[in-house]
Amino acid sequence: MSTVINCDPLKQLIRTVPDFPKPGILFYDITTLLKDPGGFAQLIDAFAAYYIGKDVDLVLGIEARGFIFGPALAYRLNAGFVPVRKPKKLPAPVEKVSYDLEYGTDSLEIHKDAIAPGQRVVIVDDLLATGGTMQATVQLVEKLGGQIAGLGVAIELDFLKGRNKFPQHDVFSLLHYDD
Repeated sequence: MSTVINCDPLKQLIRTVPDFPKPGILFYDITTLLKDPGGFAQLIDAFAAYYIGKDVDLVLGIEARGFIFGPALAYRLNAGFVPVRKPKKLPAPVEKVSYDLEYGTDSLEIHKDAIAPGQRVVIVDDLLATGGTMQATVQLVEKLGGQIAGLGVAIELDFLKGRNKFPQHDVFSLLHYDD
């Protein structure tokens, strides 16, 4: 059984940057949380507390901020870590999915041999907004025959309703913002 840790105090460690990456977007910058030793530890501990015991084989971290806490979580879960990258960053044959962002379009890639059929995967990222990036990553996992054990994010922008794209998956968010 997992234990949920109250992470609301971590909000004071997150910097907000208006008009980034374009006018009208409020960017939630977790680098200020990550540089705080206690904040970073609490972030990893909260993710680990939630996912321990859920039979996780791999943690997938979405480029780029998912690379920061994904390996630490994988270590705590005794699981492997797999990076999900932007195009043309991986050296071996890849699967690719294109998707829409709240401010444009992009693509993600994963090595074709990164997930064995049936492996249980937790996907982690810093933010769930409209859900496009996470949805593309879920599609990559499914193409390779993996099973989604969970979708974990540090921050969820509830007002954008990204979680509604994943009614069949367990979405775990440490921090919620309503506007």
